[in-house]
Amino acid sequence: MGEFRKKPSVFIAVTGASGSIYALQLLRMFETIKEQVENLSVCFSETAKKVWAVELPDENWNSFSATYYQENDYFAPFASGSNSADVMIVIPATMGIIGRIGAGISDSLIARAADVVLKEQKTLILVPRETPLNQIHLNNMLQISNAGASIFPASPSFYHQPESLDALTQQFVLRLLDYSGFSVSLNRWGDE
Repeated sequence: MGEFRKKPSVFIAVTGASGSIYALQLLRMFETIKEQVENLSVCFSETAKKVWAVELPDENWNSFSATYYQENDYFAPFASGSNSADVMIVIPATMGIIGRIGAGISDSLIARAADVVLKEQKTLILVPRETPLNQIHLNNMLQISNAGASIFPASPSFYHQPESLDALTQQFVLRLLDYSGFSVSLNRWGDE
């Protein structure tokens, strides 16, 4: 992806797939690199809030330094190409949102913002957390990839020998941020 010429505006969308811990780690990491970001905006789908409460009952989804938007808020800045996000990350991304983005169905702020990011040729990264994948899922991801998005499956690495779930998910999120163009300290393959 490369480095930015200016501080980017970032939009994180959280949908209702299992894997809320990835979104939690990403939001935590943005707290530590906030000087690299112009502004951070977040949108949780209603289902994402419910899944978060099941998977992370001791964590508040709306306690991070960000501007929060409702999933039906079409007056959010990045619902228009004149003010699109520079980087949009959907984490975790349900197969439903991937299908809607792939078909160009802008029935929520998340789908509309993804459509805008694609048409403006900005950075869209989808983090699916689903298995197994059927042919419809694969075709939808291929369609979105062909339109310019990156598919970044929630596939953690183990070469850094993580000793906890936090360490495992942190390494994945650091890799995601590194790929997205942010400067982070990452355990790389071959590092001592």
